[in-house]
Amino acid sequence: MAAVGSAQLRVGFVGAGRMAEAIAQGLIRAGKVEAQHVMASAPSDRGLCHFRALGCQTTQSNQEVLQSCSLVIFATKPHVLPAVLAEVAPVVTAEHILVSVAAGVSLSILEELLPPYARVLRVSPNLPCVVQEGAIVMARGRHIGTSETKLLQNLLEACGQCEEVPEAYVDVHTGLSGSGVAFVCTFSEALAEGAIKMGMPSALAHRLAAQTLLGTAKMLLQEGQLPAQLRTDVCTPGGTTIYGLHALEQGGLRAATMSAVEAATCRAKELSRK
Repeated sequence: MAAVGSAQLRVGFVGAGRMAEAIAQGLIRAGKVEAQHVMASAPSDRGLCHFRALGCQTTQSNQEVLQSCSLVIFATKPHVLPAVLAEVAPVVTAEHILVSVAAGVSLSILEELLPPYARVLRVSPNLPCVVQEGAIVMARGRHIGTSETKLLQNLLEACGQCEEVPEAYVDVHTGLSGSGVAFVCTFSEALAEGAIKMGMPSALAHRLAAQTLLGTAKMLLQEGQLPAQLRTDVCTPGGTTIYGLHALEQGGLRAATMSAVEAATCRAKELSRK
């Protein structure tokens, strides 16, 4: 098993669903890890075929992944994870870095289910990781140091923006960036439907709405602008934008969006307690 941080780092995935595939694809495309140094396990071939297409190794043995790889990402359903951790616990060593992307499973639970020396991180990705534009947060367990955290952050930046946060922020991230994908899609759909109402063809309206969101996001991230600053730049006195913003305020867009993030965060916390 190659040492963590070496040029021959081997990365394992226990679970081969869409998020696991997206992360693996990002790592390989960015040149962070060679495909032959990635191994994935799953009970059936349904997900493993995608890993094989990437040039990765596959197995139906979860323990084999741990025995072959120093950094292992657990990408199973949350209710399945405890049984999986119990299965692999006998082969976990102090050299492993173990990463869970299972929603709602706390670091304390992960550490309780693994040997006392286990080095564990909790990662919360969102769906745009599939196109290497994810918003990802990670929280470290008791035995994880700065070097391991930086290693994982460097790897995950192949899938988007990755930030280390206190674990208390993970549920907030779920409400903001996880559920937020659906909120943004709803807004994009509404933008397009407004244009359709005014006579624009549907396909064109949806393409332009999506591009507007993409371009705006790039300006916010690349130029480091706050949304209020960019909004002011667009909003000329007596122009079209201020009339549109007035209509949005009348519709309660800002308050509704804040309430949506709050509701999703509270639900994430509720599911975590369960």
